[in-house]
Amino acid sequence: MKKFIEELRMLRLSNFLMLTVAGLVNAFGVTIFIAPVMLYDSGISGTSILLSQLTPTQFTLSLFLIILNMPLFLFGLKKQGTIFTIYAAYTVTVYSIGAWLITDVLPIDVSMASPLAGNDLLLCALFGGIISGMGSGLSIRYGGAMDGIEVLAVIFAKKLGITVGTFVMVYNTLLYVLCGFVVNSWILPLYSIVTYAAALKTIDFIVEGIDRSKAALIITEHPEGICKKLSDIFECGITTYNVKGYYSDTEKTAVYIIVNRFQIGKMNAIVHSEDPLAYITITEVADVFKNN
Repeated sequence: MKKFIEELRMLRLSNFLMLTVAGLVNAFGVTIFIAPVMLYDSGISGTSILLSQLTPTQFTLSLFLIILNMPLFLFGLKKQGTIFTIYAAYTVTVYSIGAWLITDVLPIDVSMASPLAGNDLLLCALFGGIISGMGSGLSIRYGGAMDGIEVLAVIFAKKLGITVGTFVMVYNTLLYVLCGFVVNSWILPLYSIVTYAAALKTIDFIVEGIDRSKAALIITEHPEGICKKLSDIFECGITTYNVKGYYSDTEKTAVYIIVNRFQIGKMNAIVHSEDPLAYITITEVADVFKNN
């Protein structure tokens, strides 16, 4: 009980505010662009759209979002933790309420076509995917989730000997194949794959950043001159540590620095002006956290 109370104290109002935005954004993308033209979102959201089409009108998208997602979040409580479960359940609740408001309360007709893109399947697929991806990305970035299938993936993927991404992809593939048989057409499922792809790319942008930083690892025998020039020009922190070359059996220094993509060329020129034999590797960095 004490541990549970301590975890509750870690909940942040700012996260709830951003998760509210995430849920509403996702509801907008799905109900305005995806569902009206019978496209299908991914995961439980797509499953909910399909079930709402196959069942009586009182079984709405909003209802299935709650019915299908909540048990999955509770099932993953032990694995994912209390904070994640609360954030995820809250996000899906906002998503469900937002979808209900758009489809049943607000004066917006989404029964036959998208109010903004009409029956243009490509526009609906692209914008629906991008907007719903923004919602999903925000939910992940602020500690929650928009879809319970990701919880199942975390729990069962390792047991099945596959990655989380593969688990989700297999589920969505089976979902789209089933949708193709149900609607007796492959056009809508194929456009739904476009929606899925657009959403995935958008999630990457939101979670990892559109302009990701670059980490440079420089192996050199002349660290002093390199570090001084890099520090003077880029005005950023630099980390150094001693290393030893296995083949050359010589002592060297590893220099670690974070730059942006526009600084890579200049950094390369600076390093090789001081040490033409310096070895440089560049890797992407999703986020950089530091205390001011």
